Amino acid sequence: MKNNQTKSEPTIRFVGIIPARFASTRFPGKPLVKIGGKTMIQRVYEQVSKALSEVYIATDDQRIFDEVIAFGGRVVMTSSEHKSGTDRCYEAYTKLKEHFDVVMNIQGDEPFIQPEQIKTLQTCFDEPETEIATLAKVFTEKDGFDALNNPNSPKLVINKRNEAMYFSRSVIPFIRNAETENWITRHSYLKHVGIYAYRADVLKELTHMEQSPLEIAESLEQLRWLENGYRIKVGFTDVETIGIDTPEDLEKVKDLTL
Repeated sequence: MKNNQTKSEPTIRFVGIIPARFASTRFPGKPLVKIGGKTMIQRVYEQVSKALSEVYIATDDQRIFDEVIAFGGRVVMTSSEHKSGTDRCYEAYTKLKEHFDVVMNIQGDEPFIQPEQIKTLQTCFDEPETEIATLAKVFTEKDGFDALNNPNSPKLVINKRNEAMYFSRSVIPFIRNAETENWITRHSYLKHVGIYAYRADVLKELTHMEQSPLEIAESLEQLRWLENGYRIKVGFTDVETIGIDTPEDLEKVKDLTL
């Protein structure tokens, strides 16, 4: 008898890794600050765990390690020599001694990250050719030009396949023959949301590359990947992320609830 059942597609295995270091220049010890009675790193871990079954903290500090163990999370101790969260993610991944198809790099200072953002990133890998994926959010008129012009909020431009063409701290594109305050009404500007996912083999390759000229110029490591010919798929979110880089940022969100 002929079997008419179609063969199911293999399931992609995802793992979420949250790099967290104690020695932040602008906010030392920020993974351990309290937000609504829980440490920031616990908040991030719990939010990510709503979307992924496999989640780990990657740290180089015993205090953070002990905190994760205390709240029942999973944690991997990594080198203190890493220059980026990407490098820390890869070391943590190798220490898991388990195969995952895609590694997600979720920043440890995003306690308000939403599960749907992670799920959007996952769907980027429904396309087998996706190597790296990240998220973007459209700037609104309410944001205004000051937000658009903020160099701490990187922008990106994409092609028709929703792949990143370039990232910049400057406003891109430049609109000729228009006042800057009107730019945001003339073009759909994209704000980069700094969460990444990589095929595991691609992640390994990324960590063996030297810094590139554009990366050094803009201080954006994703430009190294573009300069080396990798494609970055872009998913879209309408959720405003709230990163906490300084004590002042913490004051702004202390009354917010998850």
